[in-house]
Amino acid sequence: MLLALSSHHVGNVYVIRCVGRIVLGEEVKSLEAALDVGAREFSRLVVELSEVNRLDSIGLGLLVRYSDRMRRRGGDLRLAAPPKFLMDLLKVTKVDASLESYTTEDQAIQSYLKERPARKAQTKHGPRVIVVDESADLCVFVRTVLTQHGYDVRSTCSFRDAKTLLQVDGVEYILVGPSTPQLSAETVLNSLTALAPMAKALQLDPEFKIRDVQEASDALLQLFASDV
Repeated sequence: MLLALSSHHVGNVYVIRCVGRIVLGEEVKSLEAALDVGAREFSRLVVELSEVNRLDSIGLGLLVRYSDRMRRRGGDLRLAAPPKFLMDLLKVTKVDASLESYTTEDQAIQSYLKERPARKAQTKHGPRVIVVDESADLCVFVRTVLTQHGYDVRSTCSFRDAKTLLQVDGVEYILVGPSTPQLSAETVLNSLTALAPMAKALQLDPEFKIRDVQEASDALLQLFASDV
């Protein structure tokens, strides 16, 4: 089976799910391209391998190379749900000593989210916000604006991944955008606030994503200012 890839992000973690084989040729090239996309914005990568049925030396070398690359940037590449044949391969080659692996995708993601780098221990963070919307571009815009105004922001396009974030991080705000996968914004907001009852729930109006940059930025900051 040829390699099929999908990706999403959870906070500051970029996840790539692989289905099929990772071998020399188009499959390795496709995975390398996906890793390049993730590495443009993120230094913490997870590669989910539960449905991978073959991995050759070139594919393994690619994963190790990106792990080294991410570590030089202060991040990492970690494996999630590797099948038994792959776990055996990692042990035989002793690559398991340099490539961290976790039983599930959630565990791999949470291994990053639970980390608190020592060099940032004295850094004072602003109010913590989780942003949920199916548009990755809207999430980036909101995250950028709020970060520039002192907020500590995590974003995700997935309701399920938002719940993963809430299991690790306490938040002051939950912000839901106008578009959420398969569920209404109101449903998502109610479900998430049930997990974080102390958080303040905010919702962007349906017209937010069609406003120009300045108007959208002003509306976003006003939404938070009105909640103070």
